[in-house]
Amino acid sequence: MLSVNQVGLAFGGTDLFKDISFQINPGERIGLVGRNGAGKSTLLKLIAGQISTDLGKISFPNNFKIGFLTQDIPSSGSLSVWEEAASSFVEIQSLEHEMQKQTEELETREDYESQDYMDLIENLSANQENFQMLGGYTYQAEMEKVLIGLGFSAADFNKPLESFSGGWQMRVELAKILMQNNDVLLLDEPTNHLDIESIMWLEQFLAESSQAIILVSHDRTFLNNATTRTLEIVLGKSYDFPCPYYKYLRLREEIREKQKQAKINQEKEIKQTQELIERFRYKASKAAFAQSLIKKLDKMERIEVDDEDTRNMTFKFPAAPRSGKIVSKIIDLHKSYGEKKILSGINIEIVRGQKIAFVGQNGQGKSTLVKILAENLDFKGEIEPGHKISLGYYAQNQSEALDGSITVLETIENSAPEKIRIYARKMLGNFMFTGDDVEKKVSVLSGGERGRLALCQLMLNPINFLILDEPTNHLDMQAKDVLKKSLASYDGTLIVVSHDREFLSDLASVTYEFKGGKVKQHLGGIEYFLDQKKMQNMRQVELGIQEKSDSKEKKNKTIRNSRDKFKKIEREFKSAQNQEKSAQKVYENLQHELDILEEILSNPIEFKKKSGEPGFYQKYEDLKIKLENSFIDWEKTVEKSSALNEELKKLET
Repeated sequence: MLSVNQVGLAFGGTDLFKDISFQINPGERIGLVGRNGAGKSTLLKLIAGQISTDLGKISFPNNFKIGFLTQDIPSSGSLSVWEEAASSFVEIQSLEHEMQKQTEELETREDYESQDYMDLIENLSANQENFQMLGGYTYQAEMEKVLIGLGFSAADFNKPLESFSGGWQMRVELAKILMQNNDVLLLDEPTNHLDIESIMWLEQFLAESSQAIILVSHDRTFLNNATTRTLEIVLGKSYDFPCPYYKYLRLREEIREKQKQAKINQEKEIKQTQELIERFRYKASKAAFAQSLIKKLDKMERIEVDDEDTRNMTFKFPAAPRSGKIVSKIIDLHKSYGEKKILSGINIEIVRGQKIAFVGQNGQGKSTLVKILAENLDFKGEIEPGHKISLGYYAQNQSEALDGSITVLETIENSAPEKIRIYARKMLGNFMFTGDDVEKKVSVLSGGERGRLALCQLMLNPINFLILDEPTNHLDMQAKDVLKKSLASYDGTLIVVSHDREFLSDLASVTYEFKGGKVKQHLGGIEYFLDQKKMQNMRQVELGIQEKSDSKEKKNKTIRNSRDKFKKIEREFKSAQNQEKSAQKVYENLQHELDILEEILSNPIEFKKKSGEPGFYQKYEDLKIKLENSFIDWEKTVEKSSALNEELKKLET
């Protein structure tokens, strides 16, 4: 459908891509992964035709339609949310307007038997057929479904788009692209401005879409759930894996390990062959043999290990100056925006050394409270700051607030205390800004590079109370891991707002849940909190899904749906049980075969008989791999049937 063939691209004499080739087939959902700066966004721009290749070709059929969501927030006009979203259906609306004119004309004419009248009826009929084919009778319902799925309420539809934040405007842009009838969707960080509920909806939408999709994301769970194929960009080359993200990680590591071992074995063989050549090349009786060995070496195809980018941030937060035991005390805090209450009667005592996670649905006040703590918002109530507090605050838009007109180096030099300015280059090196990178203007940096620069800026002064609001938004996966490790060893007090369960896991020791204007403390980390709430994952925390409903009225309204759902789950459970039995049988049969071979291996007489048979060892190794894979399959069926069984029990209650 779309072919990328031997594409090369360079910037300033440095190759960004070298000989990249792959194809995109109808319905494929590809996760494009790689370090920040690897060229993922650039590759999407190449495919979209926004920039040209230096080498190679990108080809696709005539009338091929590409939808491209960039990371840039679009400029908003005076249109409402609904009107802006409806601009995706220009062809349908134009046809609708034409049909309306034709209908009005028919109502006023009386020349029923004229050819002109008959032609008008025929044209209207053709337009109606085309209108139906384009989805004209359902497009408004589709708009409503997509906008609500992305977090808008029906009350938002008629509000001016310019009254919404940049993040919400991006949701409208995403909605437009999703609703267009494109052959391929290019989505660059589509989850950056979404809450968990919207991410869940988007995963489902993409999974059900017939369009081909290439998406860039640093959200591991989203990548794994939304894609069926993974394309990795490493040091200018591409590596293609026909599987979702988590399986790709395992496969990539296995492949590289096999390549490394094969390369070691080949190097041993080459060394031994070279020694034989040196031994025999000057002996007349062995000269021909030596020549044959030389030819063998010349023809040998050298094994190469796939490139791997091992660069990473290397930093550690400096020792925190000692503060008082109570870092901050919040007393009866209230915050409203106009008539909308965000926080009501909040009382929190933050103790030195605590690592705190703020969790909850978007719009529940997490960012509002950290802004108040950072003294960036007014409020009602009282906050008693602790003794000798030095505050460091990383806002959601911290990286976007950097001055784009100055260089990376100037950013740090301007922010650093005089005594450490001489170390600015060294500090930037720890955040992967080396050589000429430090002379780049901030305006040309990628989102990930800006995120790293903002973190570096945060390290310039000793801090004993650190507040981070969505710090991982623009970081790649490796950088997120380094940040998490650094925060784990930080000896000050930490508050972090995040929707990323993987990031919060084993980091926070106290969790505060924001819901309905209130804040509830849960002693323990995010995993303990989730266990206590009897929830499967962070997504359910964001959605506020509870195991049991306390509302009898709600139960009465949904009882019919519950019955239908019970029957559906019951059918799925029976099917899962059958799958489990089949998978178990396959595993047991393979285990039996392996037991027989291992019995032979342990019996010297039998081993001597069988070891000479061609493929004996290969059969043994293949059987072990099959057994391992069959166990994974069996395990998945067990997990599936167990989950469905639990769901049935819940529905029964």
